[in-house]
Amino acid sequence: MIGEFRSFIAKGNVMDLAVGIIIGAAFTAIVQSLVNDLINPLIGVIVGNVDFRDLYIVLSGTVPEGLGLDAARESGAAIFAYGAFLTAVINFLIIAWVVFLLVKGVNRIKDAAVREGEPVPNAPAGPTQEQLLSEIRDLLASKPQQ
Repeated sequence: MIGEFRSFIAKGNVMDLAVGIIIGAAFTAIVQSLVNDLINPLIGVIVGNVDFRDLYIVLSGTVPEGLGLDAARESGAAIFAYGAFLTAVINFLIIAWVVFLLVKGVNRIKDAAVREGEPVPNAPAGPTQEQLLSEIRDLLASKPQQ
């Protein structure tokens, strides 16, 4: 069983997955910084310095005026934190866009490498329909009749 586990771990797919997860975690920090430190402040300036994260509606209970979302949550009141949801949606859309651009760039690099490298050999042509029908006819002809 240990030998099977060792061969499973040594396979390329598992190692590729591990590397992908590690790179993904590092890339997540970069994208989060891009969103939180560069893009969200620009959006805040465009919409009038509104920080979406602190937008909420008190459903029940009391929250002193002017508290941020974290303080409102700690007060024990039931709140509808639509600003945090909007921020999460915006972050998701930005991250999805950045990942799309990254994948598009990697695909462009791969395509350029294939064009610059050796020509890709054409796949061998399969038999034509006539050849297949001839083979079937010959097989039926050689089969003894019952």
